[in-house]
Amino acid sequence: MSQAAGSTAALSPAAARAQFRAGLRRPTSGISPGFAQVNLLALPRELAFDMLLFAQRNPKSCPVLGVFEPGQFHDAGAANPLLAEGDLRTDIPAYRVYREGELTAEPGDATQHWREDLVAFLIGCSFTFEAPLLESGIPIAHIEQGVNVPMYKTAIRCEPAGRLSGPLVVSMRPLPAHLIADAVRITSRYPGVHGAPVHIGSPADLGITDLDAPDFGDPVQIPAGWTPVFWACGVTPQAAVMESAPELAISHAPGHMLITDLPNTALQVP
Repeated sequence: MSQAAGSTAALSPAAARAQFRAGLRRPTSGISPGFAQVNLLALPRELAFDMLLFAQRNPKSCPVLGVFEPGQFHDAGAANPLLAEGDLRTDIPAYRVYREGELTAEPGDATQHWREDLVAFLIGCSFTFEAPLLESGIPIAHIEQGVNVPMYKTAIRCEPAGRLSGPLVVSMRPLPAHLIADAVRITSRYPGVHGAPVHIGSPADLGITDLDAPDFGDPVQIPAGWTPVFWACGVTPQAAVMESAPELAISHAPGHMLITDLPNTALQVP
């Protein structure tokens, strides 16, 4: 793990968000272990139903943990708040702004791009289950190597909904063969953050031609004898935005998540 990662790992969610609000820009894997991390996608209200339907039809890649009212940027007062103190527009280390499907900005603060008609969707992230993997002695290559997790567009098409369509995006973590069954068992207990892997082994079966050239994030070095393991990824809605070209969409930058106040244990099933 890099020195920067080590200095932020033990932060509470509120303290981590405060550092991002102050300008810290880095991937969030390994930060505030024990608390759920989420993907952000904010779309105009007229597309909110399409996004809800897209998520319902593609629950593996789009497990919705929260939906905010139009213009809302925190959920203080909710029974189980994801962001009791903070601001969706400032508390993520890096954002992406898409206009007509084109990436037009990657700010550290999305306030100037936010509109009152935007509906924010918070979608589960696999960074959440990395803590229980590590606690069980399962290595996470991108954390050890100090890089962002690699993410890939696949040849698998999501079920379309209204004006939204696009490919499944997956994240990849290589593992030694003798630990794969444990990783499947552990992650399957977290369906709200993608759950068990969608594929183990040959990337070509997913239409991925080069593991060293991810569509999002960074490549990782795969030790000899280790096997690539792929999980559905919450960047899938961004791929749908890139393909479907809505007027405006605001998201997190891949790998730069919103760290919520929700404990991992709230998402664990027996």
